[in-house]
Amino acid sequence: METRLSDEPHPILVLLAQVESTSSYSVYGINALILLGLLILSALLAGSEVAFFSLSAEERAACRDSDSGTERKISKLLDKPQLLLATLLISINLVNITFITISTYVTEQVVGEEQKEGLVATLVLLVGVTFIITFFGELIPKVWAQQNNLRFAKITAPLLEIATIVFQPLSSLLLGISNVIEKRVERKGYTITADELNHALEITTGKDTSEQEKDILKGIVNFGSTSAKSVMRSRRDITAFDIAFDFHELMDKINKSGYSRVPVYKETIDKIEGILYIKDLLPHLEKDEHFKWQDLLHQTFFIPESKKIDDLLYDFQEKRVHMAVVVNEYGETEGIVTMEDIIEEIVGDIHDESDVEDLGYVKFNDGSFEFEGKVSLNDVCRALGLDNDYFDKAREDSESLAGLLIELFTRLPHAGEEIEYEKYKFRISSVDTRRIKKVKVTPKVEEEVNTNTPPKESE
Repeated sequence: METRLSDEPHPILVLLAQVESTSSYSVYGINALILLGLLILSALLAGSEVAFFSLSAEERAACRDSDSGTERKISKLLDKPQLLLATLLISINLVNITFITISTYVTEQVVGEEQKEGLVATLVLLVGVTFIITFFGELIPKVWAQQNNLRFAKITAPLLEIATIVFQPLSSLLLGISNVIEKRVERKGYTITADELNHALEITTGKDTSEQEKDILKGIVNFGSTSAKSVMRSRRDITAFDIAFDFHELMDKINKSGYSRVPVYKETIDKIEGILYIKDLLPHLEKDEHFKWQDLLHQTFFIPESKKIDDLLYDFQEKRVHMAVVVNEYGETEGIVTMEDIIEEIVGDIHDESDVEDLGYVKFNDGSFEFEGKVSLNDVCRALGLDNDYFDKAREDSESLAGLLIELFTRLPHAGEEIEYEKYKFRISSVDTRRIKKVKVTPKVEEEVNTNTPPKESE
């Protein structure tokens, strides 16, 4: 009896084929999930680069002092910006390379071995992966991170903290190489100091240039190197209102002050609650003493003592404010700076019809001056026709003439005492128990200056 072989495939072979097909679909599904995870990770890292480095100084300070552990992590990461940037670049490139590698493998499996060198498959892979990484992994997350920088930074801070630890050896190596290259590469450009510029102005300005024009040019030259502390009105001279005043008390103080913007404090001047714009009170002049004028306060703009006035002018323009409160490292109020103070550094003193002209000094016919002790050293230099750094060798943290003299005397001097510095003689005109009130400054005569120099030996 003859046995015929069936044309139908063996059941075991069919089962194996089905298992292999199911396994292929599972592999594709796993690869797709991996690619999706890598794309999300790439988006988070790319957005973090924008989110962290777009945080303002105020936001960084808030994170540093925050009770939230995540916000403190943000501050900690930003304490080493170069290391953070290196970690981000390493992580982004590693994720994108992995994404491209897996995409290539999946494309080869789908298209087939015989077509993997084909032009169509190559173009699809190139265009598709480039579009996905650029649009979903770069553009969208960066736009969103720019608009929600602090929120995005909170989301990715734990991830970046781990990445910083993992990639620390490689990041440190890259930073070391970068520093070596930076030191070896010759930087081309012009370097010129403010003193050299001032000297150049003296040489190039001709007889037709007025003293006022020279002062304006010098103010422009020194503008970028002048700190807010140098031009501020010290806390002793600040006019501020207590937030506990009723409306009638407030109006009485306003009539006596004559200012259009006034800081408002709670308990002490170190606790500024806001800035009161007097114009906001005009619609409420008929209200009784129970009127809640405190609701009209504007947010206070706080700045550090070291902030340069060119940056401050930009902040004033951007935030549309005209007054900033200067605070020290402990958050205590040191003084206030207004838009007028900054502009006066360039064009000189500005006086309007409501100002009582008070230059802080009196000039006598013999060339001497009598200054108030509270006058800033910048104003002293301007009155005497000196460069702003003339007293830098003697002063430490002092910004007023009284502070300079206390440093020169190393104590609070008595009335009538004299001391010399460079080409000037300072005589204390009047003091009280706590401060120097008035100082007379007299230029030393040429003969007297010459006698202070050692005589040359005769040949």
